[in-house]
Amino acid sequence: MPPIPQHDRLPEKVHISSMLSINEIKKPIAADIDVFEEKFKTSMKSSVPLLDRITHYIVKRKGKQIRPMFVFFSASICGGINESTHRGAALVELLHTATLIHDDVVDNSYQRRGFFSINALWKNKIAVLVGDYLLSQGLLLSVKHDDFRFLKIVSEAMQQMIEGELLQVEKVRKMDIAESVYYEVIRQKTASLIASCCECGAASAGADDATIEKMRLFGEKIGIAFQIKDDMFDFGTDDVGKPLGIDIKEKKVTLPLIYSLNNSKPDVKKQMINLVKNHNDDPKKIAQIIRFVNETGGLQYAETQMKKYQDEAFVLLKTFPEGEARAGLEQLVRFTTERNK
Repeated sequence: MPPIPQHDRLPEKVHISSMLSINEIKKPIAADIDVFEEKFKTSMKSSVPLLDRITHYIVKRKGKQIRPMFVFFSASICGGINESTHRGAALVELLHTATLIHDDVVDNSYQRRGFFSINALWKNKIAVLVGDYLLSQGLLLSVKHDDFRFLKIVSEAMQQMIEGELLQVEKVRKMDIAESVYYEVIRQKTASLIASCCECGAASAGADDATIEKMRLFGEKIGIAFQIKDDMFDFGTDDVGKPLGIDIKEKKVTLPLIYSLNNSKPDVKKQMINLVKNHNDDPKKIAQIIRFVNETGGLQYAETQMKKYQDEAFVLLKTFPEGEARAGLEQLVRFTTERNK
């Protein structure tokens, strides 16, 4: 087992935005998030020293806690945060962390959020086992407290995430460029998890079935907008925290590219598909594809679609009473869909 390097943080650029910071958005639920972080840390405890060391590494390098925030704000707007809300947030975050660890193994990725990934430091076998352990801890946490509604919500989300990943693999091979297929992939692969956060939050607060479903749909629309925004970064002109052309290298057919291909002459479309399929490791060819998407309106179209889903989420949100929780959710939606990285 290699030691953790003293300088394990990889260089990254600082991005300045006029948007509210995540800490400002978090203020109404800050105390709950602090308690959650301690509970989340406890939920990963193990008597095995190696496992305990790795989970400590995970906790120290946590992300922005976006998903737990959706759980807490959703609970707050639907009746109030309670002990059950904390367990729902922990379950979702354990699942999410497990999938990220497994994704890094599958993608041979050696960094995550600017840090070395688990598989980079402890190799693939240990990384897979750690991901499995986190998933099992989430399931046990729910079973121990009879949180069967949470188990159903999160299990369905996990099923969709796996199906979405496999659907994407299948379509990448066939270079399927239908918008409907793209939306089905991101609905399952990305939006299902954010939807489960909002659904768990509402369920923890004792909301009725209609309200829980409304929050689930709200989360799904946010998740779709979030993924469209993420896909747009691939065709940007500056470093925005995600390497340009990474999706092209992986032959992923995303919305900006789909639009440009479907609105081009047959010969141009054929040429671009050939570049994606057969020259996706050539920096000059990748730059050519990026220029093509920018010049044919792919980015502008994706931006319009992202805002459409964002607006639909806001319409649902406005059916809830005004207050700190609703304002916090609105700000969190803007943060996730209007971010620069």
